Amino acid sequence: MMISTRGRYALRVMLDLAEHHGEGYIPMKVVAGRQNISLKYLERILPVLTRNHLIEGIQGKGGGYRLTEEPAKYRVGDILRLTEGDLAPVACLGSGAKACERADSCKTLPMWRKFYRITNEFFDGITLAELLDNI
Repeated sequence: MMISTRGRYALRVMLDLAEHHGEGYIPMKVVAGRQNISLKYLERILPVLTRNHLIEGIQGKGGGYRLTEEPAKYRVGDILRLTEGDLAPVACLGSGAKACERADSCKTLPMWRKFYRITNEFFDGITLAELLDNI
């Protein structure tokens, strides 16, 4: 499993907003500049975060984005699943995957299930607040 640029950038945006939590709405061009991410790329990530109520934004003067909760309420796993779609290491474990005809005889499936569980537990065990504190 490899985390895509989209997932990594979403985490960087969320961490930036967490670091400046309580400072009001932060213009995305400011976040883009601080994180060295193109504004155009951020405009593709923000709707997912907004639609799922991780962040909220307002337009116009004084506008920008902010977290909807305290940084400690955000789990890395939730952010990655939103932006990556799934953290499954193999297609047969992905959400919406059709049942594999080899599942009953697959000798590697238990290993992949365990890896999938460990991956989710690992990322779900880390919050933005912990990342800010350099867990």
